Amino acid sequence: MISIEIQTDTIELQKFLKLAGLAESGGQAKQIILSGEVTVNGVSEKRRGLQLKAGDIVVCGAQTCQVIKRT
Repeated sequence: MISIEIQTDTIELQKFLKLAGLAESGGQAKQIILSGEVTVNGVSEKRRGLQLKAGDIVVCGAQTCQVIKRT
């Protein structure tokens, strides 16, 4: 599992995928999300604007990432 730090309290799922290096662009992130390849905390997620917060677990393909809040 990879920990990805955010500086704000929340981050949109689409932006998180780009930050984590799981998508190269917003368009690619949108396609990945809409294809059903992403789960958040074990639930399939298709909302690009879903607000992630510290502690959330995002799985995309074989990669698992945890959202960490920079203190």
